[in-house]
Amino acid sequence: MTARIALVDDDRNILTSVSMVLESEGFKVVTYRDGAEALRGLTTDPTDLAILDIKMPRMDGIELLQRLREKSAMPVIFLTSKDDEVDELHGLRMGADDYIKKPFSQRLLLERVKTVLRRKESRADAGNALSQGAMTRGELALDPAQHLCLWKTQQVALTVTEFLILQALAQRPGHVKSRDQLIDAAYGEHMYVDDRTIDSHIKRLRKKFREIDKDFSHIETLYGVGYKYTDAA
Repeated sequence: MTARIALVDDDRNILTSVSMVLESEGFKVVTYRDGAEALRGLTTDPTDLAILDIKMPRMDGIELLQRLREKSAMPVIFLTSKDDEVDELHGLRMGADDYIKKPFSQRLLLERVKTVLRRKESRADAGNALSQGAMTRGELALDPAQHLCLWKTQQVALTVTEFLILQALAQRPGHVKSRDQLIDAAYGEHMYVDDRTIDSHIKRLRKKFREIDKDFSHIETLYGVGYKYTDAA
């Protein structure tokens, strides 16, 4: 099935040029000119991925991401300008999956979009049987092929980045992962991400699991070192 992508930017030139690039690769594109309009549209008609400009009138990309994250784990890529570093890091901590600085090459944009969609790949459905490559650790089940996370048979809705961080921790229970190692696992070796971004993702992971199981305590912090996943609470 062809992936549908939402493009949200107040710059008509970017809407036109980026839409043409994505559509030339076979994607279906829905465009919005501000965050408020996008929130209404994406709430009623979600897409497979959203590309959001940070600086927009009526509702900026940061607020839009925050509102979307209340109900959706849809992958999000930010478009940022050179002076948006603070907002950019804040967005990553809130659950954005990637960002691209303006001006950007069409090739870079397509690679980031394809990477995020590939990492997301397939429809998480708690009723589906686990795929052959699924990982189980006690009550935890992670199925990368379906982007499916289960805790005590209940589905946990994770962003792509949250899923990759959890997967990196659960691969070797009891083994400590530094923040740099988790950044590499979630974002790749060539992207700079502030250490505190990982702390924010861990906080969100714990919150999501505790909404299902208030006693969840399997992600441990080792201060000054990193994090580890334990099978036993």
